[in-house]
Amino acid sequence: MELKVTTLEGKEAGSVQLSDAIFGLEPREDIIARCVQWQLNKRQAGTHKAKGRAEIWRTGKKMYKQKGTGGARHGSARVPQFRGGGRAFGPVVRSHATDLPKKVRALALKHALSAKAKDGDLVVIEKAALETAKTKALLGHFSGLGLTNALIIDGAELNDGFAAAARNIPNMDVLPIQGINVYDILRRQKLVLTKAAIDALEARFK
Repeated sequence: MELKVTTLEGKEAGSVQLSDAIFGLEPREDIIARCVQWQLNKRQAGTHKAKGRAEIWRTGKKMYKQKGTGGARHGSARVPQFRGGGRAFGPVVRSHATDLPKKVRALALKHALSAKAKDGDLVVIEKAALETAKTKALLGHFSGLGLTNALIIDGAELNDGFAAAARNIPNMDVLPIQGINVYDILRRQKLVLTKAAIDALEARFK
């Protein structure tokens, strides 16, 4: 697959040949969905907590005598039946993370990249770099490229000026190649890759 390469200013900068093994697959929604669910499960905090009867600070003495009251028999006031008692089967602090094999994660990334390429939502730019961190200037470049909602992936290190200028622009995410993931690719309309990012991807899946 061959795509045109443009500069930030919108000028043509040649073309690049994309590997069909990475960008030319027929996207499978089931594999992509598994990876997205794995990511969302992994980032869930799991810090919810309710106190059980063993954690309530209250006397354990029998509330009243066993017989002769005409009411039900009760012992501890910590039980869930009473106001201020512990909660039965309440949430506890735990990890919501699930397992997903590395090969499936790698395959899901390929399918997500292929989905963007198939839909025509893949843009290749020569490099993502600005001399000065000016958000207004970067907005002008994005407008010229027709980008309003995009994920931009650069090489191993981000250009400081570009990253700082893009920080306050809504619906625009900038990540180094190490941070590329299926969820962020899908949540943005366009995927913008630099030539350095493409080289890194092809080296990773070689």
